[in-house]
Amino acid sequence: MRLDAEARTGPVWAAAADPRRTPVGRVLRRLSLDELPQLWNIVRGDMSLVGPRPERPNFVADFSQRLPRYCERHLVRPGLSGWAQAKDLRGQTPVEERLIYDLYYIDNWSLAFDIKIILLTLARLWTHKNAY
Repeated sequence: MRLDAEARTGPVWAAAADPRRTPVGRVLRRLSLDELPQLWNIVRGDMSLVGPRPERPNFVADFSQRLPRYCERHLVRPGLSGWAQAKDLRGQTPVEERLIYDLYYIDNWSLAFDIKIILLTLARLWTHKNAY
């Protein structure tokens, strides 16, 4: 994103033809390379490899008020990838739909499920359509 990308609008979702993106940022996002710094958060123990993706605080406040079970996502450590992301629910996809997948993950967690999500995420790196 460009410097002060949200200075006039405040926090907004990224869009497919987002004018705030730089050419380098477009490539980094498309290949999910912009996620690599999150590995440091995993090493520090602030994040997990798999879990519900964290949202920006202003969106959390809004979703927490609008969606009855949204705060349940915070019962587990956030992850670099999650069940919703493995199913390509990223970008402008409805948060309500992502929440269904996040709650399913929380209710059905297992090591095998985490491995499945990691493998699906790796496969999605080349086929995802909602990374922008």
